Amino acid sequence: MMTAGVMLLISGMQDGELPPQPSAARSSSTPAAPARPTVHPLPPADPVRIRIAAIGVNAPMTRVGLDAAGALRTPPSDEPGHAGWYGDGTPPGSAGTAVAAGHVDTPDGDPGVFYDLGALTEGATIEISRTDRRTAVFTVRAVELYDRKEFPSKKVYGSSGRPELRLITCGGGYTKRTGYLGNVVVYATLTAVT
Repeated sequence: MMTAGVMLLISGMQDGELPPQPSAARSSSTPAAPARPTVHPLPPADPVRIRIAAIGVNAPMTRVGLDAAGALRTPPSDEPGHAGWYGDGTPPGSAGTAVAAGHVDTPDGDPGVFYDLGALTEGATIEISRTDRRTAVFTVRAVELYDRKEFPSKKVYGSSGRPELRLITCGGGYTKRTGYLGNVVVYATLTAVT
């Protein structure tokens, strides 16, 4: 069981400009419940690529695990353009909650794969290509910003039994001493398979 938010990067953001954040109007305490699924869950298959047209993401996916404290690891810092899929969990498209994380920026302040994640809105689509040559298409139902100290692990990582996806990156305020103070989390539900 993953225990807390993702510490994706603490030394980026050079010029004082924060990446896009979900607005208070879009961020709520509970994401909207997904509609009754019309798409059957897929059998397990590893993801290989993630595409989010609304924010220009088209990136390879790398398998990641947990660190010694039980927190989700991220792709290596020298691969800021990769999204990390929690490989010991649910594969995207299968029944359960699949989790992927990516860097918001690099130590030099350059944008990472999920720099614009906080700009996503309800209804945007996320496509994940899998090794079985199927593409799992998810629809965003909420984008939330959480303080790292109050990260709701059960809400984010818990499973409803439906094929769902969570995307996680750093967000919120930033200090040079501690890095980003929170996490942006995207909640999405499987709505199509191609």
